[in-house]
Amino acid sequence: MKLSLAVTGLLVLLVSASCHAITLKLDPEIDLLVLDGRKISGSLLKGADSLELERGQHQFLFRVEKPCADATHFQSVPMIVTFNASANSVAIRLPSLGNRRERTIFDKALNFQLIDEHGNEIVSIRDHLPQGSDGDLEKAMINYNRNAQAASVARFAMQSASLPAAQMDLDFAWQDASDLPSLQRWFQRFDAATRQRFISWMKTLRTS
Repeated sequence: MKLSLAVTGLLVLLVSASCHAITLKLDPEIDLLVLDGRKISGSLLKGADSLELERGQHQFLFRVEKPCADATHFQSVPMIVTFNASANSVAIRLPSLGNRRERTIFDKALNFQLIDEHGNEIVSIRDHLPQGSDGDLEKAMINYNRNAQAASVARFAMQSASLPAAQMDLDFAWQDASDLPSLQRWFQRFDAATRQRFISWMKTLRTS
């Protein structure tokens, strides 16, 4: 019970801190791979239709995956987009990908749009992830940002490596507690930095 009350209090603080955040809306066809230099865990995004981000500069690595009318499955090349967030919400608007020609153009031209809550386009810089970088995507993005590429952000090259999957599972195990049924939905809405602060607080509570 004490843990539940403490976590609820921490969530109130997180919600208050996120009042000035922006919402990244997640299209189900978009696979978000790396956010601000850190690999995104699929388990954290599962079932979420948005994430909360701090205002300021952000960088996504993503790709599009969708079934096609000709019974094939389209997977785009990994795409990078860098932008400064000042709107209330941000979404990636995809072009028509109904036929092979449109999908080929999309892979080459990166003709998607970043839009705000009013449908206005947000200025962004776009690029492809260099070929041969499909292994460790987080490491690939660190190298990309170190090499001063078109959409690189130097400070994201300084990010430390993500926690191993087993450690992440341990850190998030409290989400499945029977007395905290709604925390996972809230937790998914926060940006990576806020999640890390919350995890640190939880560790402090468990050891106190």
